[in-house]
Amino acid sequence: MERQELMRPDPPTGPVLGDRRTQVLALLQAAAEPATVGQIADQLGLHPNTARFHLDGLVEQGLAHRETEQRELPGRPRALYTASADSPRSGQRSYRLLAEILTSYLATRTKQPGRAALEAGEAWGRFLTDRPAPFHHVDASAATRHLVGFLDEMGFAPEAVTVQRERQILLRQCPFREIAEEHREVVCTLHLGLMRGMLAELDAPLQATHLDPFVEPNLCVARFTKTATGPRAGTRAQ
Repeated sequence: MERQELMRPDPPTGPVLGDRRTQVLALLQAAAEPATVGQIADQLGLHPNTARFHLDGLVEQGLAHRETEQRELPGRPRALYTASADSPRSGQRSYRLLAEILTSYLATRTKQPGRAALEAGEAWGRFLTDRPAPFHHVDASAATRHLVGFLDEMGFAPEAVTVQRERQILLRQCPFREIAEEHREVVCTLHLGLMRGMLAELDAPLQATHLDPFVEPNLCVARFTKTATGPRAGTRAQ
C-alpha cells in the first residue's frame, strides 16, 4: 500500500457542512454554556441574521439544540443554542492508518495471527450482543436477523440467503476493504470471530463455519451450519 494513500485523511462520515457552519458548530462544542445568536455572530464577525441562519441549520440537521431563555427581565427571551452530544467533532481522521499499523503488526509479529484475530473477534462479538433473558430461546432465524442487522450497521450491505440448504450471509460491501485485501488472515478472520461470538452469546443453534473473502470483487460469503443446541454463552467456538 502506498505511503501517500495511507496518510490521506479518512473521508467524512457525518453530515457535510460548509466551512462557516463547521466553525459555528465548533464554537457550540467548545462553549461551557448555551450560546446566543449575538455571541456567535461577535466571535465569527458575522451579521446576526447570518449566524442565526447557520445555527438554525445545525438544529435542522440534528447537530444542535435550541431552547428559549428563561428570564424575568423585561424584553423578548433570547434563543439559546447548544451542540448535540453526538455531533461530530471537526478535524481530520486517520483511522485507516491506525488500522493498518495494528493489523500489520499483528500479522507479522505474532505466531498465530489468525487465531489471535479469531479470539479477539469472538470476545468482542459476545460483548456487543445482549444476552437473551433466562429461558428465552433464540432460533436460527432470529439469530440470522440479529447478525444481518449488526453487519448492516457496520456497512457490509448484508443479505441472508439459503443455498442448497446452507444458510449464508452475502456481504456485498466491505467497510475495511483496503486493509482486508492486504491482511485477509487477520481482518476476515476477525469478522468471522465477531459472528461466532454473537451466536455464542445468543446461545443460538447456529454456528458460523467459514467466511470466504472476495469470492467476487465485491462479494464475501459467510457460511453457517445449524447445531442441535446453541453453543454455551461465554465459551469459545471452535
